[in-house]
Amino acid sequence: MHDEESGRAPALAELRRRLTGGMARSRMNQTQLAARAGLGRTTVSEALSPRKPLPSRETVAALADALKLPVQELLALQQAAADEAGTAPTGGPGRPLGQWEPHDLEVHPAGPGRNGSRSDTSVGQVLPGYVARAHDGVLADAVRNAAAGHSGLVVLVGSSSTGKTRACWEAVQPLADRGWRLWHPFDPTRAQAALDDLHRVGPRTVVWLNEAQHYFGDRAVGEQIAAAIHRLLVSREHGPVLVLGTLWPEYHHQYMALPAPGMEDLHSRVREVLSGRTLNVPDAFDTQALAAAATLAKSGDRLLEDALTRARSDGRLTQDLAGAPELLNRYQHAGPAAKALLEAAMDARRLGVGLHLPQAFLTDAAPDYLTDTDYDQLTDDWAERAFAELAEPVHGKQAPLRRTTPPNATARARPLQRC
Repeated sequence: MHDEESGRAPALAELRRRLTGGMARSRMNQTQLAARAGLGRTTVSEALSPRKPLPSRETVAALADALKLPVQELLALQQAAADEAGTAPTGGPGRPLGQWEPHDLEVHPAGPGRNGSRSDTSVGQVLPGYVARAHDGVLADAVRNAAAGHSGLVVLVGSSSTGKTRACWEAVQPLADRGWRLWHPFDPTRAQAALDDLHRVGPRTVVWLNEAQHYFGDRAVGEQIAAAIHRLLVSREHGPVLVLGTLWPEYHHQYMALPAPGMEDLHSRVREVLSGRTLNVPDAFDTQALAAAATLAKSGDRLLEDALTRARSDGRLTQDLAGAPELLNRYQHAGPAAKALLEAAMDARRLGVGLHLPQAFLTDAAPDYLTDTDYDQLTDDWAERAFAELAEPVHGKQAPLRRTTPPNATARARPLQRC
């Protein structure tokens, strides 16, 4: 145990200085303070004694409240003193933040092979360099507040593959060096895991609610999860905690919409916990962000360099990056007819045909890419079914082949250039 008088435990010394100073200003003795705080006389005496162990968070919170001292500041001092003494709590769900990999937390991989950036994780699972945008500044503020002892909740709202989960991952990195944990509830189901263990979350924990509709939208327990999160955020004993989530706009609208008169309010607690705690993530990079991405690309980031060849005009850079592995996967696992259509489209593009390919052209060309066996097994509606298969979107609402009708033209198929 540290002896605070030796100067080796400054946080514990400061904590006790504030408590004794507050008691002196209140003109209470230890017996009176114990009665007001709802604690035993011995508990109060040991909390104030320089020769006794560090008081618990519950004791510090009760004393601070009774003495009208800032509770969160004193709890932060208690946590710092625990760190100094090597007695920081290790219980509660989750594991040290530094032990997590981004793809384990559902950050989309962007391409195969190593990229040379600091975010590399393993062969076949890499991340491009990160470009900070306006919402990253708000997230950084939330992280700094959490590190200072103030619990918080931020839910990023944006369309598919706009960079929401990656933004959360980048934001929490400074907490790894401060000993924070991260908990991603998902087993046996996301909703059940959250409901079972939210009450066990310990101080300095990031609660990771990616795709938050799986928690808040659960018809059986979504409202209970929202209530448990609210309780966690206002709890003096459990804090500080940081709850981070992501949502698509349609789910956010569903939860925040007021019910019609006479209708049951299915999301009242979810609406309350989300109110004032959501952050919009735009679909596209603005000019400044694209310039920053171009700078990273020039420094050797091949993933960004490749994506910018397609996404610079519309700014949908994250969608392009997230869709790349899935588009390749769709090609590799496509049925014979669908793969034949894609291969015909790829050859046409390589030979200089324009981006928009006539559907009839692809339908006529595809049989030449089939084996005799696959050709003999074609059904009368093979083309319709193959085009429908290829039009199903992947991450970022991209598809291997999609229908488009250019002005003053008949229907054509437009393959993604990546094909």
